[in-house]
Amino acid sequence: MTPPAFSHHPRTSGVAASRGSRIPSGGLAILGLFIGSTGLAADPHVMPPAVSPSFTEVNVHDPMILPVDGEFFIFGSHLTAARSPDLMHWTLIDAGVREGNRLIPNVREEMREALEWGQSRTFWAGCVTRLGDGRFYFYYSVCRGDSPRSALGLAVAEAVEGPYRHKAILLRSGMWDEPSEEGAIYDATIHPNTIDPHVFFDADGILRMVYGSYSGGIFLLTLDPETGRPAPGQGYGEKLLGGNHARIEAPFILHHPGSNYYYLFLSFGGLDSRGGYQIRVARSRSVEGPYRDPAGRDLRDAMGPPGSFFDDAAIEPYGAKLIGNFQFVRAPPHFPEAGPGYVSPGHNSAWHDPGTGKTFVIFHTRFPGRGEQHQVRVHQVFLNREGWPVLAPHRYGGETLGHLPASYWPGPYRLVDHGRTITGEITASVLLHLHPDGTVSGEHTGNWEDLGEGHLRLTLGGEVFQGVFLRQWDPVTKVLVPVFTVLSREGRALWGSGAPPP
Repeated sequence: MTPPAFSHHPRTSGVAASRGSRIPSGGLAILGLFIGSTGLAADPHVMPPAVSPSFTEVNVHDPMILPVDGEFFIFGSHLTAARSPDLMHWTLIDAGVREGNRLIPNVREEMREALEWGQSRTFWAGCVTRLGDGRFYFYYSVCRGDSPRSALGLAVAEAVEGPYRHKAILLRSGMWDEPSEEGAIYDATIHPNTIDPHVFFDADGILRMVYGSYSGGIFLLTLDPETGRPAPGQGYGEKLLGGNHARIEAPFILHHPGSNYYYLFLSFGGLDSRGGYQIRVARSRSVEGPYRDPAGRDLRDAMGPPGSFFDDAAIEPYGAKLIGNFQFVRAPPHFPEAGPGYVSPGHNSAWHDPGTGKTFVIFHTRFPGRGEQHQVRVHQVFLNREGWPVLAPHRYGGETLGHLPASYWPGPYRLVDHGRTITGEITASVLLHLHPDGTVSGEHTGNWEDLGEGHLRLTLGGEVFQGVFLRQWDPVTKVLVPVFTVLSREGRALWGSGAPPP
């Protein structure tokens, strides 16, 4: 048997338990501008804020978030890590698989066994979590890259920034013509690529690990909270979805107390600037599934047909697509005057703050016209009236969901339709106008309704979308604009961002 030729670089999804961290109130003075009606201008589409949000950028691929003692840490591929006090300003801790990296200073010797098995010189997506003994457990992954020859292992440190000492390889894959962790001969169409771990405590306090990338799909294991290692007798664990080399990876599971659902975030497509990387989600009442999308489709059926390889058309129907390639355009169709946009956003982690009730997704993204350059982005997440997550259209700048009168929302918007496809094409925004009488005109027609407490129902072409209104900072016009984010029962996300005057 010969391994299939993989054309992707594997990566990760990992995170940790949140322990007492809160979004700091100091430094987020912009928050007050989103609450109530204080200081609102007569024209909601033109509102210079009293305090403009600022951002400090960082490059961390596959960022996995871990709140520790009031700060936020992210860990990504290539032994890269960063920290932030507020999810807006990031400081790089270290990067690169080299001697002297603060995470694993003697990395070539310390991690020799894993690197040799994975036939790799670098590390892919990993997850750091804190267990009951107060120590930090780093679930790392290494992979050859052109095949699922991978190792998923564990290293432990006394401090969050390391140094981490290797403990054991927990799972291996890609052992061609040899017994797998299941005992049967390894088969990449049904067995996982052992990378992209996310380790977390479920709502019952049971330590779990979800993992997998392409190959045989996404799997779930139960871990021993005392050792951090898989409980015996599970093999690769329980399969949640995927198979036959479908391009699905980067699993992350978040239990949201507001809905009591487990949300399984996934990245579909290929991660480079042409691969159509995107974030999708499904949900379940049980951490073990089955996970279903808004249309009720069971994600256990999301896989390529037998004998297929990277069959994106087979998996496109599954999961709610929350974000893909897009660009807000100032004056369609004049693309040279385009505003902000993302290319291949994905491999997210997520965090719910029990103190403020805010929820966030943290991911890396590329950008239109900037090749393979990538940066971290954080977007706030809201649950619509049907309990499905929707992403704020612009990056997090301290905003809070606004309980504002319906009279503030009518006006022109730049509308992005994320659709359902897996494509490297960039979706440009079109113009949509919400009228005070509840009708909609422009590129689409229909009606809209303010449901109160920031919630919105939008009907376009007979399709109903549920979501929220809020105000956000537009990085191009440098003003606060009204925005909306909605999702249909077909799993189609729409974003609207207040269009500036011509």
